[in-house]
Parts: sequence; C-alpha cells; structure tokens
Amino acid sequence: MGASAKSTGKLTITLVRSPIGTPRAHRTILLGLGLRRIRHTVVRPNTPQVKGLVHKLSYLLDVREAGKGAK
Repeated sequence: MGASAKSTGKLTITLVRSPIGTPRAHRTILLGLGLRRIRHTVVRPNTPQVKGLVHKLSYLLDVREAGKGAK
C-alpha cells in the first residue's frame, strides 16, 4: 500500500526531437509510450517502469510532472 501511494503522480511526456537515426529499440519504446510525432504529448503514470523508459530516451523527450489539476 505504501509503494502505490508514491506512484500516484502523473508525468507529461513530450517528444521534442526526431527519432530518425535512433536505434530501432528506442523507436519501439516511443511507440510503447504512445508518442507518434514531434510535439506529441502524452500523460503517463509516474511508475518505475515509465521512469526507466523515459530515462533511456531522455535525449528525445521533455518530461514534466503533471499538476493535480491537469488531466
């Protein structure tokens, strides 16, 4: 119960650079996150799994913590 209380936040993830020329695995991760084009923004839960994916692609993404009022 304590572990799930920490992961209640949301992350707003925006693709800011083109994935052209990146490894195929990185492009697959982008599709898994739901990012399809530059300046496309998605909101994902703040979990260790999502953080790991975002960390691997940090050179392509802009990540912000979604506020409580944000969807």
